[in-house]
Amino acid sequence: MYEKIQETVNYILKQHHSNAKIGIVLGSGLGNLANHISVEKVISYKDIPNFPVSTVKGHKGMLIFGKLGGKEIIAMQGRLHFYEGYTMNEVSLPIRVLKSLGIETVILSNAAGGMNPNFKIGDIMLINDHISLFPQNPLLGKNDERLGARFPDMSEVYSKKIISIAKVVALKSEISVKEGVYVGTTGPTFETPAEYRYFRIIGGDAVGMSTVPEAIVAHHAGMKCFAVSIITDLGIAGQVIKVSHQEVLEAAMAAEPKLTTIITGIIELL
Repeated sequence: MYEKIQETVNYILKQHHSNAKIGIVLGSGLGNLANHISVEKVISYKDIPNFPVSTVKGHKGMLIFGKLGGKEIIAMQGRLHFYEGYTMNEVSLPIRVLKSLGIETVILSNAAGGMNPNFKIGDIMLINDHISLFPQNPLLGKNDERLGARFPDMSEVYSKKIISIAKVVALKSEISVKEGVYVGTTGPTFETPAEYRYFRIIGGDAVGMSTVPEAIVAHHAGMKCFAVSIITDLGIAGQVIKVSHQEVLEAAMAAEPKLTTIITGIIELL
């Protein structure tokens, strides 16, 4: 894997050199945040060696170099999912690449189903922990010490400092935010009512099909990680209704301006 990462990084550096220390992964329906970036260079995933290509609607598959909040950033406009048929190594490869490009802090965003009865569609949840229900861990297999420790401690995957900064930004911007535990599942099916109840019982506040593998790998690589969900549908008893991917995208896009404000504010204060 290390050699693949270096090959990918070398290609990217030939296209554009960046001093960015902050990386952003834009989830389902959140790609429009890229419109607020002062773009310097865009590279399509399909042109990057070893880089998996996004196959899901709402994920454009572009690596964007530019400025946001007065700082240089690298943004992934579209992510990879385990349910697309990619391996965990492939799903998390872009995070390894960001690390090798000099990224020290990664901001992950996603659309998620809310299970906390205090949540409503359009809410923003700051992720303070996760429960992984993926059948595999992205760190399975022989460990390469150049990438991280064999047995990483997981007591603070999501930076408490950045969560605090996000709360300050939200308060100043008069944006209400929630905080909670994200349950990561494989998808691509949405959850059954029984699964929603189960995930709530074991401590989940929201559920989605991404983020966890990326957060694990970012933490393993020594990066600071902040993750945030937009609640796009509800898995609350008595409020479970049929949901489509299109409805998820629309709900995410409606809440995207609030998320843009928060992420931009965080970057300004980092």
